[in-house]
Amino acid sequence: MHPLRKLYDYASQYRRDFVMGSIYSVLNKFFDIMPEVLIGVAVDIVVNQEKSFLAREILSDYGITSTWHQLLFLAALNVLIWGGESLTEYLHHLRWRNLAQRLQHDMRLDAYDHVQRLTLSYFENRKTGNLMSILNDDINQMERFLNTGANEIIQVFCSSIMVSAVFFVLQPTIALVALLPIPLILFGAFWFQKKLAPRYAAVREAAGNVNAKLNNNLLGLATIKSFAAEKFELERVREASEHYRATNAEAIKVNSAITPVIRMAILAGFTATLVYGGYLTIHGELAIGAFSVLVYLTQRLLWPLTRLADVADMYQRSMASIDRAMNLLRTPISIPYEGRHFSPDSVKGDIEFSDVRFGYDPELPIIDKLNLSIPAGQTVGFVGATGAGKSSVVKLLLRFYQPQQGELKLDGENIQNLNLQDLRRCIGYVSQDTFLTDGTVAENIAYGINAERKAIELAAELANATDFIRELPQGFDTRIGERGQKLSGGQRQRLALARALLKQPPILLLDEATSAVDNETEAAIQKSLAIVAKGRTTIVIAHRLSTVRHADCIHVLEKGRIVESGSHDELLAKDGSYAALWRLQTGEVAITEE
Repeated sequence: MHPLRKLYDYASQYRRDFVMGSIYSVLNKFFDIMPEVLIGVAVDIVVNQEKSFLAREILSDYGITSTWHQLLFLAALNVLIWGGESLTEYLHHLRWRNLAQRLQHDMRLDAYDHVQRLTLSYFENRKTGNLMSILNDDINQMERFLNTGANEIIQVFCSSIMVSAVFFVLQPTIALVALLPIPLILFGAFWFQKKLAPRYAAVREAAGNVNAKLNNNLLGLATIKSFAAEKFELERVREASEHYRATNAEAIKVNSAITPVIRMAILAGFTATLVYGGYLTIHGELAIGAFSVLVYLTQRLLWPLTRLADVADMYQRSMASIDRAMNLLRTPISIPYEGRHFSPDSVKGDIEFSDVRFGYDPELPIIDKLNLSIPAGQTVGFVGATGAGKSSVVKLLLRFYQPQQGELKLDGENIQNLNLQDLRRCIGYVSQDTFLTDGTVAENIAYGINAERKAIELAAELANATDFIRELPQGFDTRIGERGQKLSGGQRQRLALARALLKQPPILLLDEATSAVDNETEAAIQKSLAIVAKGRTTIVIAHRLSTVRHADCIHVLEKGRIVESGSHDELLAKDGSYAALWRLQTGEVAITEE
């Protein structure tokens, strides 16, 4: 489907604006052409006076035949035409520009909302900077096209039709001569346009790659500095920018050739009209006024076609951008949000995994035939080596991903039948990668929740965050910087834990929630968790076995399968994988190198 068709289908609520903007553009071009016609009429009045075309064919019925009165009538008509041109120019600018702004605003919000609803697997093979380029640069390019490009295309088209009509009325043979270059001009414009389309698609892709590189480097600036890799990264950015420059240069090379080619065709048409029209006028076959109109209108007909170069350039850039934005909007959401609505208060917290098989690559399962039942209100721990599938269990429960096989049930119902946002509202999640906004401490704890200050402070106390918060310059009102960069890793993790506790969810998921805190803070948090875990189902993912030793049940994962289950004491008594890990972490066995 053509990008413009995609845009037209998307912007159905703005079709009236499209239509009205087009009408104003057409009327504006009509009034714009009329002064050239009036020049010919004025010449005819001065030369032929009472025998002019205006006096004979129009004003004679009203008794107006004197040269002076004709000129006064023409002057009044001229004022009306210029007034109409000014009014319609104001109206078409107002309509198109407001349409561009509203559509840009809606498309950016819709695209961002759509991106938020895509599964995490969608982002695994895509660069964040490229998505940023679509949400910002490409949508801005669409806005620039609607601001000016759409009007110019309409007016070039209308100008050709209106001027051609005048030509055929005045002198059909000259019309044929004047219009002869137009097929060549249009063929050339479309030929160049076809050449430009893939080049501008490559330009937008290259621009996205530059954005991706810059975005990635700015997020990893601390690592770049620590490895003294500034020159190395500068070279990588230079390569990406050079590729962008080179792809742009290819497009510019083709685009720059359009205007000279069109100018030569215009020269041929204008010269032919001038010579042939002059010949007919000299021999009395064409009135002087009509000749004046034709000379002026030839320029009016052909000269705007030189704008085809700029219009084609803007058009192709915009089509590439619109195509990328609309393709993003049309990306299917593989995990639907629809389902049975329910409230967190109605959730008991029984969780069941039945023959669950999952892999980020379906051919390489991370979790294989997992069968597990977690009773409501229990605290369950998952331990195991890196890559054993611990975090994947949590991500499947949150429906960040879909299992390739099997079912996950909450209170006996398949979670795929539940409304996705209701499911996630009943889960408090603290991940390894803590996300904080550039707001205050209080705003980050109350993220997405309309909570009172007392509740925020209580949640901070439960997460053992109150002491460090009080030491900040403005306490709970201290701004913590982008991604919480003014805080330490442990402080960020405690705020994330407080945020989850403020939610008061029936299910609590902690994925390495204490990995970035010291032993003393971990012990304090463990005491708090022992209190807040009562009455809610709690799943704890941990490398530190001390984090899960008091859990009701601990599951040891190896290659996506549960190899051991039991309490801390039961697993130590089995003297299996868990016991070996415990001895290793507590120093009961020596680590030797062979």
